[in-house]
Amino acid sequence: MSDSLPLLKGTLDMLILKALSIEPMHGYGLSVWLEEGSDGDIVVEDSAIYQALRRLEGRRLVEAEWGVTENSRRARYYTLTAEGKEHLSSEARTWDRYAETVGKLLATES
Repeated sequence: MSDSLPLLKGTLDMLILKALSIEPMHGYGLSVWLEEGSDGDIVVEDSAIYQALRRLEGRRLVEAEWGVTENSRRARYYTLTAEGKEHLSSEARTWDRYAETVGKLLATES
């Protein structure tokens, strides 16, 4: 049994947008960012990351262009669009409100 945390619906998209707000990345780089940034608590299969990237690209929240990795391999590098920045900001506000509300409810004494 894995100790990694399950992602709630929509969370992966938001985390990918956050990563891309820092710097352009390829799919594998996103996988590493998620795992290292969460100290191994969030591990996502590569196929889920690429599905999310295609979905985000279709919604024009990210765009991609071919580049070369540190290992001299061709890879698609994804960047956040202006629409993606706005969407991330909105989603982050909603997430903060959600987490605060759930935390408040869990702290309620019987």
